[in-house]
Amino acid sequence: MARPTAQVLTLLELLQSGGIRTMTELADRLGVDPRTVRRYIDHLIDLDVPVESVRGRHGGYRLAGGYRLPPLMLGDDEAVAVLLGLIAGRRTGLTTATGTAGETATAKIRRVLPQRLASRLDALLESIAFTAPADELPAPETGVLLTIADAVRNHRPVAIRYAARDRTVHPFGLVAHSGKWYVVTADRTFRLDRIEDARTRPGSFTPPPGVDPAQLLVDSLASAPYRHEVTVRVQGSVEQIRSRLPASVAIIHKGDPWHRVEIRAERLDWIPPVLAALDLPFAIERPAELRDLVRSLAARLTESAGRTLLP
Repeated sequence: MARPTAQVLTLLELLQSGGIRTMTELADRLGVDPRTVRRYIDHLIDLDVPVESVRGRHGGYRLAGGYRLPPLMLGDDEAVAVLLGLIAGRRTGLTTATGTAGETATAKIRRVLPQRLASRLDALLESIAFTAPADELPAPETGVLLTIADAVRNHRPVAIRYAARDRTVHPFGLVAHSGKWYVVTADRTFRLDRIEDARTRPGSFTPPPGVDPAQLLVDSLASAPYRHEVTVRVQGSVEQIRSRLPASVAIIHKGDPWHRVEIRAERLDWIPPVLAALDLPFAIERPAELRDLVRSLAARLTESAGRTLLP
């Protein structure tokens, strides 16, 4: 059962979210009876928190207008979630500006936490390790990210400077993919870290109904021009193929029973191991040199399977 102090803080957060909260709603959310809710309300009033009682059929409790809560009140779970989110953001490249922003935010949160909780979080941060190395990816400028996010929400055109060219785009959405930020527009996608400047333009636009920015991005990545265009027929389920060839890598044209898989790649050497890992029947349509790479891999595997080392 939650401690009374924790329950009072939860009550305060419910009231902070705005509007009038009925007695029934508060009792249900806190898992207590109405009498206990009244006692918690009295605790807040004793702490000089201006809780107002609203009478009438739709009455309840609310915070007085203009009241500002202390800048930060986090429970154990919330503090861990925030700090781990900052760490994960730095390691995956999904941060803005530089890693310094994440580090200073972490330090500020750490400073205002109670000593008991801060000490336990220090232990967590010192103990945690990652199997994957930290990504060293360029991050978008905060101003660019926020400007485009506002334009996406309000359907406003944006003037950007990209690859030394000025252009105006209609942004459908922001997508985070493989440690990079992208803005998806009607014509193409743009890497946010390569946008030098972004300014909202007058006017508005209407996105197509049912537009899915994430799907548009993976389709764009899968169909982007590369050095090699590979076509393979694979017999199996789409789910089995997708387990090794995600939508950002391959386009699958469903067939019965052979699916046509199109892959664009700068190098071919990584494709034979992926095809072998599928463990499904396949037939190579193009390019011819991929057949030689597959034969070479098969020969090396056969040789290794028959090798015996003397003790």
